[in-house]
Amino acid sequence: MQKMLFISILLISLLSLFVTASKTFNIDDDQLNSIEKKYGSNAKKRVEMWDSMIESSRNESILNKLKNVNDFFNRITYKSDMQVWGKKDYWATPIEFMGVGAGDCEDYAIAKYFSLVKLGISDDKLRITYVTYSGPNSKFDQAHMVLTYYHQVGATPVVLDNINKNLELATKRPDLKPVYSFNATGLWQAQTKGEKRMGNNNLKSWKDLMSRF
Repeated sequence: MQKMLFISILLISLLSLFVTASKTFNIDDDQLNSIEKKYGSNAKKRVEMWDSMIESSRNESILNKLKNVNDFFNRITYKSDMQVWGKKDYWATPIEFMGVGAGDCEDYAIAKYFSLVKLGISDDKLRITYVTYSGPNSKFDQAHMVLTYYHQVGATPVVLDNINKNLELATKRPDLKPVYSFNATGLWQAQTKGEKRMGNNNLKSWKDLMSRF
């Protein structure tokens, strides 16, 4: 009898450990089930991996937070909005991006932005930056979007990019020319020297994005 009781307690303890190990921290079961129903089991796994990455990064240094988030999303497949959404331009939410498992440059930048905000990085240190990109074998510049992190006002930002997947200071990226940048609260226009604040972020695509959160 005592042996059976011991075995039962052991099984309950092991089950409890399993449940704890599979617990998510930043998304609840209802959301996960909804994601799985809409996008499939692989999407659910991607979101669970994102959740684990966020939780394990909470006590890391700023640099490691940037690297972990940058590396995680850069593993997702690049595809154009027309391929994924059947539209010329569509700014996906991080869940939509992870759900379909593909996206273009602004989707990487947006997902990295919101993930770093979730990790406690202040919004005023982050900018989603529209740039022109000059590829090594291209005669023409192309529109591109990256995330930039400013350690302090006026500092040279760190670039989080899906083309060059390494974290680089903006001064090390002569292939990128900033045009404008924005975050949740503001919009800035790049100038020859520095930048100029243009006011609040009233971008139509941003408002559409926020309406789907």
